[in-house]
Amino acid sequence: MTFKTYLVEDNPVIRDNLVGFLEDVADAVVVAHATGEAEAVEWLEHHQKGWDVAIVDLFLQEGNGLGVVTACRGRSAHQKVVVLSNYATPLMRARSKALGADAFFDKSAEIDQLLAYCEKLSHCGH
Repeated sequence: MTFKTYLVEDNPVIRDNLVGFLEDVADAVVVAHATGEAEAVEWLEHHQKGWDVAIVDLFLQEGNGLGVVTACRGRSAHQKVVVLSNYATPLMRARSKALGADAFFDKSAEIDQLLAYCEKLSHCGH
């Protein structure tokens, strides 16, 4: 089952690679992306039913991913928020989860786990 992914990532190389991985491996379609917090929050407000999974980097061109995670608090039960960051300290993992993230993956070491997580979501209908 294909699911709609919203990507919040300011690095174009990483973003393009993620789009390829997600669409090829995890049966996802990336519906939109943002490079900053304000842009991401605005898109999420105007497309509340337009996504199934939001993948959010912590360090963005403008603002940060924690603000994006917080903005997703009122999402539907099936919608998942995943933080993907190089700054995968225990404190950041805990803070992200406390703000409402469903999962946290280290961008440099846990891409396979992210893809497995997304693949599992596609098989269980989110």
